[in-house]
Amino acid sequence: MNADQPYIYDIRLPAALEPGKKYPTLFTLHGKGSNERNMADLTSDLEDEFILVHIRGDLLLGAGFQYYELRGLGNPIRESFDRAVAQLTEFILNATNDHPIDPSRRYLLGFSQGAILSMTLALTMGEQLKGIVALNGYIPEFVKTEYALRPTDGVSMFVSHGQFDSVFPVRIGYENEAYLQRKTRNLTFKIYPTDHGVSPGNQSDYADWLRRDACANEA
Repeated sequence: MNADQPYIYDIRLPAALEPGKKYPTLFTLHGKGSNERNMADLTSDLEDEFILVHIRGDLLLGAGFQYYELRGLGNPIRESFDRAVAQLTEFILNATNDHPIDPSRRYLLGFSQGAILSMTLALTMGEQLKGIVALNGYIPEFVKTEYALRPTDGVSMFVSHGQFDSVFPVRIGYENEAYLQRKTRNLTFKIYPTDHGVSPGNQSDYADWLRRDACANEA
């Protein structure tokens, strides 16, 4: 962990890194009780094209980690959540200065708690991000009603949900779609026949989506 960064993270650079070139970058956020290694498995197909920054939550939870604490399922502790949003924003901006990251092509990919934070950061960072992939999450109501939200019309969003999700029911996925349709002109929303997880088809779809979006926005 860099002394200037609040998180332990694993960064993977493209094997054929060209000196002086800036690369599209994908910051990943894992689920509650998990770790950054699981996100590496979900992005392995993108290693040759993106810088991948896998961020470990800074709070212990059993054998894994989390970014913020909860009072109960779907009920983040506001102070803990606020701290995570502020720290992650700072982390992303600082990492851009420390590595050959194209600031116009910064993406987030999050699962569950990481998806909650990815959608929140899209709303609070706005067009400081190029896009997000949010897998099986939700947007806290206090984010929608109390946070200072930035314009997100130009932020690309791929949001998916499991049809049989036993943690966050599929209706939450449709609520995400309805809300985000009003926030961006580039929303892809998909339902997959899974529980609270990521199917191979889902992984293939968002990898292709990221490639297309990053290529379309290459300087």
